[in-house]
Amino acid sequence: MTAPSPRPVPDGFDFTDPDLIADRVPHAEFAELRRTRPVYWNPQPPGHGFDDGGLWILTRHADVRTASVDSRLFSTHANTAVVRYFQGIDADAMDVQRNHLLINIDPPDHTKLRKIVQRGFTPRAIGRMSDALAERADRIAARAADKGGGDFVTDVAMELPLQAIADLIGVPQRDRGRLFAWSNEMLGYDEPEYTVDPAVASAQILEYAMALAADRREAPRRDIVSALVNADVDGRGLTDDEFGFFVILLAVAGNETTRNAITHGMLAFLDHPGQWERFRRERPATAADEVVRWATPVIAFQRTATDDTEIGGVPVEKGRRVGLYYSSANFDEEVFTDPFAFDIGRDPNPHLGFGGTGAHYCLGANLARMEIGLIFNAIADRMPGLRALGPPERFRSSWINGVKHLPVRYR
Repeated sequence: MTAPSPRPVPDGFDFTDPDLIADRVPHAEFAELRRTRPVYWNPQPPGHGFDDGGLWILTRHADVRTASVDSRLFSTHANTAVVRYFQGIDADAMDVQRNHLLINIDPPDHTKLRKIVQRGFTPRAIGRMSDALAERADRIAARAADKGGGDFVTDVAMELPLQAIADLIGVPQRDRGRLFAWSNEMLGYDEPEYTVDPAVASAQILEYAMALAADRREAPRRDIVSALVNADVDGRGLTDDEFGFFVILLAVAGNETTRNAITHGMLAFLDHPGQWERFRRERPATAADEVVRWATPVIAFQRTATDDTEIGGVPVEKGRRVGLYYSSANFDEEVFTDPFAFDIGRDPNPHLGFGGTGAHYCLGANLARMEIGLIFNAIADRMPGLRALGPPERFRSSWINGVKHLPVRYR
């Protein structure tokens, strides 16, 4: 990706339009806004969860980080974290999103729930998975290499995150395909390829996960599900429905995002063969964070102002939504030297691809880094000559920077 020339942003330009994201991430427009209007009023059509006319979007790294850190002034609970839902979503469905998903809960309730679930994401817990995931990554790459060619997304990128989640939460590996389908259908409300009602897909994941939690409550095992539902943190563990919604979150945060980071990372290596040769030689620990910065799988989340305030010199009224555009912040020229250079040795790399800092920093950041490093190690070992056979087919979404298909030859 070469540095885009800033492109004028006409009044009424909608950065949450899924047709826009299906075509590209609007880096040229982001560059213009960072330069001229870093806090931009983004209009939205009604009926996609919000009928307030639109939201302010933040494009500079400093402003996105400020709103990420201050949970008191910028609430995720008030209007949830998603900038745009499917047409016709009703109030009950919005309330379910708001009241049950960890990402949509503010401190102090968020802090209490996070204290329970983070037991599965300690450095020790993640470290214990390393050898097994390395073996899985090698098998995934070997199996793809034996095929000769195929779809990189389904053959390679999706497999390690799915297998890791399945191991983490006790889903039998034979069921990981169901989890993959449900998560795609749940997020694919703007994507014509997926025809299942996202509410139905969410209900299917929830039902599956709650049954898993009930089983472990009755017959505990030495796994994370048993640890979470039978925990004694401040006198309690997760209820069955809390665990169910946690699995829904994992299906997005631990599957969709890492899978898309791996796919975009492979595309970046293909476009920058010098960096691929460097990776094959050096395997730098900094590579995973550069992949995440470059990909920024979650384009944006939102917060809602709990009081009249000001950000980036622009007044923001109480109740107004504010979009945290990580895909712009991660290419901010004021923070990153030559941001449109893919540099796997970039250090420091203060990207916001894991949600900035603050209460909602990604629980699974270290697991994602591990998975990205392991799968690219395996690709470099098993199929270093991988090449694309055609352009990627992008995912139609208002907030996910996704790739559905990527045809490749593995050797």
